[in-house]
Amino acid sequence: MEKFKRKVFYLGGFDPRGVRFYHQLYREQAEKYARLSGEQVEVSARRPGPASSAIWTVTNATAGVETDYEFFRWEDLVAKVWIRNPFLLAWRSVATYSAHARFMQFGRMRKLRRGPVITILYPPILAILIPLGIALLTALLLWTLLPFWAAALCGVAVSALLSGRLLNKLIVPWLLRFMYYNHSVAAQGPGPEMDARLDQFADRVLTEMDGPYDEVIFASHSNGTNYAMSVMRRILEKRPGLPANFTTLTLGQVVPVTALRKDARWYHADLKALDDKHFRLVDFSSPPDGAAFYDVHPIRLVSDRCAARVDLLSPRFHLFYEPENYHSGWSNKYEAHFDYLRVGDRLSPVDYLSLTAGRRTIDEAIAAFRTIP
Repeated sequence: MEKFKRKVFYLGGFDPRGVRFYHQLYREQAEKYARLSGEQVEVSARRPGPASSAIWTVTNATAGVETDYEFFRWEDLVAKVWIRNPFLLAWRSVATYSAHARFMQFGRMRKLRRGPVITILYPPILAILIPLGIALLTALLLWTLLPFWAAALCGVAVSALLSGRLLNKLIVPWLLRFMYYNHSVAAQGPGPEMDARLDQFADRVLTEMDGPYDEVIFASHSNGTNYAMSVMRRILEKRPGLPANFTTLTLGQVVPVTALRKDARWYHADLKALDDKHFRLVDFSSPPDGAAFYDVHPIRLVSDRCAARVDLLSPRFHLFYEPENYHSGWSNKYEAHFDYLRVGDRLSPVDYLSLTAGRRTIDEAIAAFRTIP
């Protein structure tokens, strides 16, 4: 069997965990893929890559596939803006939602998808109501036994002890950090360090694009899908004609979070610059995922035309998980948002491991996926 060679570039989201976590996640999912498919899949140790990247090799001996996997790193920049102090996070959230009230096109966003609007709005509401509710309930219960001032102090103490855990379980602090970061980026741009990093990422893709590969995939997930559009602008400005075997893959895309800010003019320009460019774009975003925008064309957010060949698809996770294992978007938003990088209880032609370690090209995988009732 002639070897099928693939190059994958991966740009992740707003996550300080970085390459170690994602390499281990890929290894775990590769083991699951191998069990379900019966194929022999091995994932090498990670090694430093050029520029700001890490590399590992995925070998599927059964299918004759070798994938050179390059992880684009920016977790160091995430760590610099990752707010740990809850009081500072609360203060920054006030500025964030004040700016959203002025600049975010919530009406237009709601017409696109209602779920992400709820996901954006519930963190500040819960961040106020949960501590306040716990404090008041505790104070009222103790008021029958203690003076009011003592009951109030006990209520504040109990709230401080319990509300943080409950808010963490509901992913409120993570979402507040995510929203503050994207507010800052929308208003001020990525900043010099991230701009330089995006230049490096684009140059890496350009360097490898014509390598000895049967397929080249530029994959991004979550907040990485925002920056993927900026990377594509850089790539297409330097090379308007892309190889036929190159695909931009977005997973759980959140482009409207920045694109629908009226003050994000730099980002509008990035998206507008793509409207006359010919390239292949595939998006998988799940309707139950309240942290992603299903069936939203990123370029058409700012332009009436688009020369790219675009597929906007749902991964239909519910078909590939047993009901007890399915990460419902409402009961477990955080885990549901990472299902794009996982293998379910049954293999899908378009799960991430099938696309990056299997024999099919993306177009072949999508064709197989469309035959599923």
